[in-house]
Amino acid sequence: MSVRLHHGDDDMVESHEINVTPFIDVMLVLLIIFMVAAPLATVDVPVDLPVSNAQRQPRPDKPMFLTVKADLGLTLGDDAVTREALGAALDKASGNDKDKRVFLRAAKSVDYGALMEVMNALRTAGYLKVALVGLETGETK
Repeated sequence: MSVRLHHGDDDMVESHEINVTPFIDVMLVLLIIFMVAAPLATVDVPVDLPVSNAQRQPRPDKPMFLTVKADLGLTLGDDAVTREALGAALDKASGNDKDKRVFLRAAKSVDYGALMEVMNALRTAGYLKVALVGLETGETK
């Protein structure tokens, strides 16, 4: 049998609180990593796209962007490609999957005839699923 003689405050009380400081430190480090890595994951081909008011469509995981620049040069993803090598570059990028959708974007200054030539080159290469890319407006109808 035990007897407690001192009834005052006990200095050796267990603390049942969780220390959240390491958790906050890890979250801040992850935030910085994602803030640095996110801009690197985007395509860096400068294009002045026209505005569209069409309804937004879902985007695939790895879209295949074909860009017609203002000087009528072609870019597949981040790599420049000639019109003669377009079919081979598309086959390499898609893994010979002709059913994969090609997202075609062009600068505002590209005329309709040049854009149609690129679309004809896509058709000749066997890529019939072509989506046109544009900027969204603030309001949708």
